[in-house]
Amino acid sequence: MNNLIEFSTSKKKELINITNKVEEIVSSSKVERGICHVFAPHATAALLINEDEAGFKTDVEKLLDIWIPQGNWAHDRVDNNATAHLAAAMIGQDRTIPIQEGRLQLGTWQEIFFVELDGPRERRKIIVQIVGE
Repeated sequence: MNNLIEFSTSKKKELINITNKVEEIVSSSKVERGICHVFAPHATAALLINEDEAGFKTDVEKLLDIWIPQGNWAHDRVDNNATAHLAAAMIGQDRTIPIQEGRLQLGTWQEIFFVELDGPRERRKIIVQIVGE
């Protein structure tokens, strides 16, 4: 079963916690045991799982600027957002989380984040697919 989460972003780089929305989809699916696959169908966005703490989110943005600084990237000749494409490729656009007893099996401090890398954007989406019994 596929579900869609849609939202807008407000900054060039931004981490948006989507855990509650994904948990709602898992709960409404009535799947007790299986997997939840979360996918961002965007070339300039990514998904990651980690702690929802302001310093961590700031550090991710800073690390991305260190890893992939603005520069003379070939893709910038197309639409001037090579750093966003490269960061998305490095982080990845999907995550799979086990479901047990109808709940995501995230660790105590783990949350699911949409990582905006080329915002702001009026329409971003996440596809959530639940497979199980």
